[in-house]
Amino acid sequence: MSEAKSAPTVLAIVLGRRLAALRDAAGFTAAHAAKQLRIAQTTVTRMEKAETSLKYATTKTLLEVYGVPRTEIEEFLALLDQASTPGWWQSFRDVLPGWFGVHVSLETAATEIRGYEPGVVPGLLQTPDYARAVIERGLPRMRPDALQRSVDLRIKRQEILTRRNPAPPQLWLLMDETALRRPAGGAAVMREQIEHLLGVADLPNVTLQVCTFEAGLHPGAFGPFTIFRFEIPELPDIVCTDSLSRAGYSEENEETALFREALGQMSVYALSKQKTKEFLRDICKELYS
Repeated sequence: MSEAKSAPTVLAIVLGRRLAALRDAAGFTAAHAAKQLRIAQTTVTRMEKAETSLKYATTKTLLEVYGVPRTEIEEFLALLDQASTPGWWQSFRDVLPGWFGVHVSLETAATEIRGYEPGVVPGLLQTPDYARAVIERGLPRMRPDALQRSVDLRIKRQEILTRRNPAPPQLWLLMDETALRRPAGGAAVMREQIEHLLGVADLPNVTLQVCTFEAGLHPGAFGPFTIFRFEIPELPDIVCTDSLSRAGYSEENEETALFREALGQMSVYALSKQKTKEFLRDICKELYS
């Protein structure tokens, strides 16, 4: 996966892959296809990797060169119209770096999201005040208006958890006890945040587990990660590992399998869904009453 200044929709990513598959089926190399259209080879490869938008005329000509039947070309171009519709996150481009735009795009299209967060409450589960405290501390030079926009974006992302059409993704998140004991914004903010976690944990599509200190070291103790899964055949599981200023995306089978295995092992050591709720209530009384 490549990072983009304007993150592509997942449908655009899929169409790029289909375009590459059709080229292969026709027996064309990227260089040969580019020569037929008198364009740069990099243009063909960037189209296939969704690093640039698929232009209607160029795409149509490529499909014709590949010998794709007319009805299939029409179907492809109809999907291209859909893929060209900007994702909702594009309205936040002023505060959304391209590397994280990819994350939001995948998050919006995924049918299953799994992950681990060691230091803070996961973004999909944060309250506005908690999110503001986290962003403000992480990016202290941010202007007040940009800070508010960033908070709004984080809260907007959470709408996927309760949407009706399409169905909300299955969310399975593990978080570390550290995130609950490290104050962010003061006692009142933390109390509200934990109460929010208790409410979200009751959603039928959400599984929340806490890795307590007693669990000791575990495979995910060295950094946050998210695993996205899709119903679309062209998209395998994609793993995102992120930091303050960048993210890495991988869909290599061996690497995604490693993260799936790590998450499975961690879930054994973490508190169960029910015990997590009990732990949240106890820590709220202990630290923030």
